[in-house]
Amino acid sequence: MLITIVLFFVLGISVLTDLQNRKILNAVTIPAILFGLAYNTYLSGIDGLLFSAIGLFIGFFLLFIPFAFGGMGAGDVKLLASIGAMIGGELVFQSFLYTAIIGGVFAIILLLKNKNILFFIRNIMFRFFYKQPALEGEKVLAKHSIPYGVPIALGVLSLYCFGGLI
Repeated sequence: MLITIVLFFVLGISVLTDLQNRKILNAVTIPAILFGLAYNTYLSGIDGLLFSAIGLFIGFFLLFIPFAFGGMGAGDVKLLASIGAMIGGELVFQSFLYTAIIGGVFAIILLLKNKNILFFIRNIMFRFFYKQPALEGEKVLAKHSIPYGVPIALGVLSLYCFGGLI
């Protein structure tokens, strides 16, 4: 129960800061990682530590590739890693599946709303071939991006409400 309270507290703060500043703070994610590791170790000893460590690494690596290609920020990666440290590898993977679906829906809505499908395709091509966005400027890119803390939080909430997808 305590882990769930801390998890949703971390998600709530992360959503707020991501919506307001487009940042997910280290001051939230790092203590959440440490809490997850310590709490699960306290509950189950070395098995709990392994449970948390595996969740941490799975959460980290699920978003590392999109981060490496500039598709999301480091805060998003650390947030999913902290979720993994708290709820373990299996559940962080399940929440990631929901997150990917929700993030995809958000992306489609953003593309349709801004009528910028060509911008999106061009930016993907530039990122793939040149490892940089086609259009520079944080304000312009922020207009065409999703604060991914929201789909991450909704993915975890969906997991808690509906259970796993697979």
